[in-house]
Amino acid sequence: MEGNQISKLTNPKIAIVHEWFVDHSGSEKVLEQMLNVFPDADLFGVVEFLPDDLKWYIKNKPVKTTFIQRLPFAKTKYRNYLPLMPFAIEQLDVSEYDIVISNSHAVTKGVITNLNQLHLCYCHSPIRYAWDLYHQYLRESGLNKGLKGFIAKKILHYIRMWDLSTVN
Repeated sequence: MEGNQISKLTNPKIAIVHEWFVDHSGSEKVLEQMLNVFPDADLFGVVEFLPDDLKWYIKNKPVKTTFIQRLPFAKTKYRNYLPLMPFAIEQLDVSEYDIVISNSHAVTKGVITNLNQLHLCYCHSPIRYAWDLYHQYLRESGLNKGLKGFIAKKILHYIRMWDLSTVN
């Protein structure tokens, strides 16, 4: 084994990809523990809008984000950009990492890796509003009828198909 290959085994470069950095609730508590185990890992996410008083749990690390970070109203309406998130997560370049850990409840498991990387996904659940909460989500959002409903159903269908394609 060459020296570079040995150093990769003993000191792998790790990326952790998390959906969105906006608060400190369920999946963020898992992320916090991941960072306790892998303190040198680099962080990636769709958006990062953490208030300064919550940055402690990511050890004040910088987060590499997607283009959604810069879209209008993203700070408060980032979830409205769900139709763009599969494309956005695929644009994150994690190719220089040996290990990619995705902490996923929506799209991060779809980050693109290559055959020389180990991709571990901690999947909290599938995209619930596209799967098991689909009808409830549409009803509660007033999107079960009309043109807006039709568009929402088409988008959620696309999200389900994309979600299935990222399983492997």
